[in-house]
Amino acid sequence: MAANQNWRLIDVDALDPELTYPAELLSPPFEPVPTSAIQQLGQQCRGLVQRGESSEALRIALESVPYGADEAGKDLHCSTVVEILGSIKQSEMSATLNTIYSSSEAGSELLDTLMKYLYKGMAKKDPSQSGTGGASSGMSVLLSWHEKVVEIAGLGSIVRVMTDRRTV
Repeated sequence: MAANQNWRLIDVDALDPELTYPAELLSPPFEPVPTSAIQQLGQQCRGLVQRGESSEALRIALESVPYGADEAGKDLHCSTVVEILGSIKQSEMSATLNTIYSSSEAGSELLDTLMKYLYKGMAKKDPSQSGTGGASSGMSVLLSWHEKVVEIAGLGSIVRVMTDRRTV
């Protein structure tokens, strides 16, 4: 190597092309979760929301993330979480998040999981709601929650969500 060559521009992967990792090692394995279990959890959370225990419903939904489910099951759980978020008044958002954050040692992890669902909800395009104002009002709810989560968990939550290989 010449003394005037910039070492930062060297492609180290080209030096050892056989050093690649299989995808199975990069993402942790999860037990498969049947869609029926996700539906039961959704019904349980809806029951809590109807009784006025929305923060408890949100905590339960965030603690039981179906990482091992198929995409339909993950979408079903995401819609349950978004429905719970929509049922909580804006004036109660901070109190709900503070309760979740301080209730257990995994409070920060729960808020990171909520951030994952916020991003997934923002990425969804639900054609059944377009034209009625539902999609734009749903987006404003998610953005309000995003603001409150960042306020409590900090910007590190965004970084952790973007680098986590577990998808919701």
